[in-house]
Amino acid sequence: MNHSATLDPVIGWLLVGCFVLLFASAASHKLRDLAQFAQVFAGYGTPELLSRWRLSWLVPILEALLAIGLLLPGSRVAAAATAAGVLLGYAIAIAINLRAGRRLVACGCGGPDRQRPIAAWMVWRNALLAAAVGITMLPWDDRPLQWTDAVTVGFGLLTIALLYACAERLLGELGRARTAGIHGTP
Repeated sequence: MNHSATLDPVIGWLLVGCFVLLFASAASHKLRDLAQFAQVFAGYGTPELLSRWRLSWLVPILEALLAIGLLLPGSRVAAAATAAGVLLGYAIAIAINLRAGRRLVACGCGGPDRQRPIAAWMVWRNALLAAAVGITMLPWDDRPLQWTDAVTVGFGLLTIALLYACAERLLGELGRARTAGIHGTP
């Protein structure tokens, strides 16, 4: 009897779908305004050499490649490991800036039209997301998928995306209110 853990393909596809949406939307909003993202990138205190070479454009390219890589079974494990590393890298960058007292740095995670400051909850969010994408690296069960599985994945993806958007909005507004209270602005 084999006791190794396998991932049900419905759970696997649901997780993959969530991270494809996350990385594709992140890449998309950065690519829509590369100049704005370059400012956000520099705001994190990136070394002058990276900012001078304008390497900020590599971030959305990497995010787009991760979205594609997660969809392909042959590259999924490598893409998931890289995605976890990227998410942890973002968490570390946020934590370093918070520790240095740079709390008004724009997070860069809400699109070019949203200048949301970084917050401690973002560190925990990214660590949790890194763990979740890591689950997709488990071996997947090879059971055949049914039409109900596709419905489950579709509606599950819609539900998770809506919950994620609501949580992001709520936590962002709470952070904005806290920042405004600290600085005496409305």
